Amino acid sequence: MRDLVKLLCTECGEENYYTDKNKRNTPNRLEFKKHCPRCRKHTLHREKR
Repeated sequence: MRDLVKLLCTECGEENYYTDKNKRNTPNRLEFKKHCPRCRKHTLHREKR
């Protein structure tokens, strides 16, 4: 039931993080504020479909 998903930076579009999620409990896209090494700041990272 748990799937591996990629997290994309919303500013530069780079795939920086991987995480897993339970599709039954969270059917929507995940969003986290994470550090982007390319932008060198904390940005919103969204799940890639």
